[in-house]
Amino acid sequence: MATPTTDAAKGSTRELTMYTTTWCGFCRRLKSQLARDGIEMVEIDIERDPAAADFVMSVNGGNQTVPTVVLETPEAGRHVLTNPSAKEVKRLLGV
Repeated sequence: MATPTTDAAKGSTRELTMYTTTWCGFCRRLKSQLARDGIEMVEIDIERDPAAADFVMSVNGGNQTVPTVVLETPEAGRHVLTNPSAKEVKRLLGV
């Protein structure tokens, strides 16, 4: 189930969704790096949302690899990134 970590989904032309687990250190690091720069996201825990886990597996060769980030912007289009750096996410967001 989606847990908004911020108000990213409210009327924004950019949407950042991060598929995570509670125990993932890479997820925590990326979330904190993006939050430090004021980047908003919607976080979805794949262990609580079977459909989200299925999506993550569908884009990662059958693996539940997190963080998996879906980024949609009018400028950059739609991107699905597996374990991206904060720098890569910010570049695609144009930040």
